[in-house]
Amino acid sequence: MLRVYNTLTRNKEPFEPITSEKKAKEGFDVGIYLCGPTVYKPSHIGHMVGPVIFDAIKRYLTYSGYKVKWIVNITDVDDKLIAESNQRGMPMAKLAEEMTADYMNNIAALGVDTIDAFPRCTDTIDEIIEMTKTLIKKGFAYEAQGDVYFEVAKSPDYGKLSHRGVDAMRGEGGGMADRKRSSADFALWKSAKPGEPSWPSPWGNGRPGWHIECSAMSRKLLGESFDIHGGGLDLMFPHHENEVAQSECCHGQPMAKYWLHNGLMQASSEVGKVGGRNTRPTEGDLAAQELGKISKSKGSAPFRDMLKQFSGETIRFFVLSTQYRRPIDYSEERLKEIETGMETFYRFFKRFERTTGQSFYTMKAPATRTEGDASLAAAGTAALETPLMKSVVDHRNRFLEAMDDDFNTGGGIGSLFDLVRALNKFADDEKLEDASKRTPEKVDELCRGVGVFRELTATLGLFRKAPEEKAPGGDDLAGKLMKLLIQLRADARKKKDFATADQIRNTLTEIGVTLEDRPGGTEWSVK
Repeated sequence: MLRVYNTLTRNKEPFEPITSEKKAKEGFDVGIYLCGPTVYKPSHIGHMVGPVIFDAIKRYLTYSGYKVKWIVNITDVDDKLIAESNQRGMPMAKLAEEMTADYMNNIAALGVDTIDAFPRCTDTIDEIIEMTKTLIKKGFAYEAQGDVYFEVAKSPDYGKLSHRGVDAMRGEGGGMADRKRSSADFALWKSAKPGEPSWPSPWGNGRPGWHIECSAMSRKLLGESFDIHGGGLDLMFPHHENEVAQSECCHGQPMAKYWLHNGLMQASSEVGKVGGRNTRPTEGDLAAQELGKISKSKGSAPFRDMLKQFSGETIRFFVLSTQYRRPIDYSEERLKEIETGMETFYRFFKRFERTTGQSFYTMKAPATRTEGDASLAAAGTAALETPLMKSVVDHRNRFLEAMDDDFNTGGGIGSLFDLVRALNKFADDEKLEDASKRTPEKVDELCRGVGVFRELTATLGLFRKAPEEKAPGGDDLAGKLMKLLIQLRADARKKKDFATADQIRNTLTEIGVTLEDRPGGTEWSVK
């Protein structure tokens, strides 16, 4: 049974989707809302964490048999956006469009393609105004000189999500604090200022406050109550807390049943690698994570620049290698380690194609857990009793157990490494790359095991297409030179000149080129 950690209750709970009229009408089982970017600057790697994590979550929920509707908003009007557009001397809408395109290109490079809608604040003004009017009518909000504020003191259980109370909001009044009944109150609508974009409203021209945007957009697309609300740990207070207050006061029912908060991307520091020293920030430790938040460091360079150095799949693998609630320590060294580790899989995929004539990337795999169970059952008891298939089934079970335990992608990836080692060992033991010793029965057994591997990787959105081949220097000349060196080494070995052969191999290793001798010849790859 799938269990998820609910920030609201601070417990792991069985995942049981709610029922709603909107779900019944539109035909989905699970509604997910993830707070998206404020599009005022190019996105950096910290902005990519949530989309990658929730893309994997949606894939796994779909694999588990649910029909999922996933929404990610675009905040295209905001104080930061206005300030940046003024500084650049360009219209806010133009800047927002450019930065939105940047964000879309980046998530596409990471294989994030399961989002169902990207609502924009500027397209939801009518809904924001209607929700604000309702809150005023019910006595939870008030107008003051063209501004509208939510009265935090009227919310009976304010602070239930973050476990922070009204006092934590005091002092955040900004320039309009004198218009508020309490400094803890927050803006639902802001009166127009000279030179700022604005829209007509019952309170005069103005624009939405930040928090009301997400409440209005989630209600419009998912309903007044939905299943999962996600976002970074840094959004829990005040943003998500304020969303809860205004939505639940407006609708009289829970906004979201489960609140999932991912850990923050940390700047590289002396605490080092993911899974390293115990001094690094822990899951749920917002204060410690905020100190090293990637957006406040040199690591906040545009993500598009990072894609020039590392593939989207490498970065996706990096993010998913850590359970989503834990902080992720960013460093180029760690990404290089991930890149090297992934070569284990890429080499096996090539080996599989040499052995079977099939491409791993075109293999058809079960789309759901039920289909995967049925596929194994259809193979028959005898086929599943071999040492390889017993190992494959065991690794599959461990993968599913990890994912059922609050979407533990890190544990799932660990099982994938174990599984590929078992498949490689089988190919070695059975000498499957030697055509004279290969049997159809053993090839079928390998294909059956790889089919399970394909099934599991698909739930994480990994290895969907072959990576681009890398060559030192990035041109055909490098390939020709490598072919020459491999031939010279082969000639030296034939002459029993092992010193020269070893020198060629060792020198290549020093510059990051790995040679692998196989029955069909020697292959090379770049670390």
